[in-house]
Formats: sequence, C-alpha cells, structure tokens
Amino acid sequence: MTKNYYELLDIAVTASAEEVKRAFRLQIARYHPDKVQHLGQEFLEMGAERAAQLTEAYRILSNPELREQYDRSRQGGSAAPRPSEEAAPAPDSAASPDPARPPDPARPPDPARPPDPARPPDQRFSRERASRDEFVRTATLGRLRQALTAIVGSFDELPVPGFDLACVVKGKRFSRTRSPRFLARFVSRVDGQAVTDAWTQALKWNVPAQEEVCILLMGSAIAAPRELADAINEQRRKPARSGKVTMIPVDMRDWEAHIPFDAPAVVKSLLTRLRAGA
Repeated sequence: MTKNYYELLDIAVTASAEEVKRAFRLQIARYHPDKVQHLGQEFLEMGAERAAQLTEAYRILSNPELREQYDRSRQGGSAAPRPSEEAAPAPDSAASPDPARPPDPARPPDPARPPDPARPPDQRFSRERASRDEFVRTATLGRLRQALTAIVGSFDELPVPGFDLACVVKGKRFSRTRSPRFLARFVSRVDGQAVTDAWTQALKWNVPAQEEVCILLMGSAIAAPRELADAINEQRRKPARSGKVTMIPVDMRDWEAHIPFDAPAVVKSLLTRLRAGA
C-alpha cells in the first residue's frame, strides 16, 4: 500500500503548495532533536524516523511532477484535483490565471490565510499524536521518578485529580526537616492560565497546614518570565486554605525552571538532577 503523505503532513489532498510548506514546517519542528533530547535515546530515534518520513513527504508533494505521479499511484491512474488557489498568480503579477501552472515553491506562505475549517482532522493521525504525547508523558514521568528516588529516597504515590504525579516522601527517622509533597502536571504550554489552573487544583488536596506542596508545572513551551511571575504572585496573595504552595514552571526541552528564592533545597537538587540526567 502506498504511504499516505497527505496524512503524514495532516493536510487535505487538495492542499496548495503553500499549505504543504506550512504543514511540513509545523510537523518537522515537533521532532527536532532539541525538542526530544531530554526524553532519551528511544524517543530520539522515533523522532529521527518520523522526521525522515516528513521530509520525504514534503519532497514529493512540493514537486508538481512528483506529486502528480504520486496521486496517480494512489488513485489508480487519476490524479487528485488541484485547488483553485494554486492557479492564482502572485499578487504582484499581471498575468491571467493559468489552471495548469503549479504554485511558485519559493513564494513565502501567506500568514493571513486561515486553515480550512471545513476539513475535519484526520482521526488516525490525531490518535498518533495522542500516542506520541502519551509516550512523552510516560518517559518524563519515568525520569522524574528516578530523580525523586535519587534525591529523597522512597515515597508514596497518591491519586490527586488534575495531576499526573502526586507523591509524599516517606519521613526519615530522626530527621528534623520534612520534605515537601510533590505534584507534577504536564501542559502543552506553561503560561499564566496554566499556573492558575494548577494552583487551584492543588488547593483541593487536603494538606496539613504545616506541610508544603511543590508543583512542577511542565511543558514543551513556556511563557515569558514576567507573565509567569505575575500569575504566581496573584495566587500567593489569595488567602491560604491549606499548606504552603510553591509553583515551579519547568521547560521540558532543557529542564530549565523558574525556581522561587524561598523554594526548599530539595527542589533545587531535584531540578539539578533532572538537568544532569536522572
């Protein structure tokens, strides 16, 4: 069976050359080594394989002749129709539209042109993206557990709604200090709204007043430090209903984190361990 390059790029078979280019740039960015190196060798290999597939799809679909041959091979000899916008000349051209003329591949994408809302998302590749995100989540959780074990020793995991990991460190005999409780939550982008949502969910965890809860809010995209600081300060000004909450926004791409100056030392050690490799 011929590989479906349209599904790989998550575009319609009638997509223009500009849409092909935009889709390729969007998809390939997700698998760049800088985006996945923190997840280990297995995911690096998966990312490299998918990047090669996307590059091949772009090579075929961005070349009018190769694309026509590919369409014929998929449809038993009849090529897919081309959209009308591909026939339009460049805005600065006075030539009349030529339906047979392919789009100029060097022409930059039109940022004002919105995606076609009538085209439903491809279900199979939506599932694949969900599977990829689940792999990232599982790999990151594994690394976080390893780092916690190395730093604090044993701990109990508890189910806390709204969080991917919640753990209580087992107290050490004769220890005068208590380790904070840890909550971890994965979001697509760490921003002010994500801070507010995670903080609100954390307050629902019934924590004794003398204990501290540290939230690791992790994502592969992160807002500007000022936005994060404003959101955290706004939450801190609200009356406390349980133990102290410490929010740590974490960029999963390199494990850099915005650590408050008054965060427990164990949190700083944990982030250092994660950056070094659990």
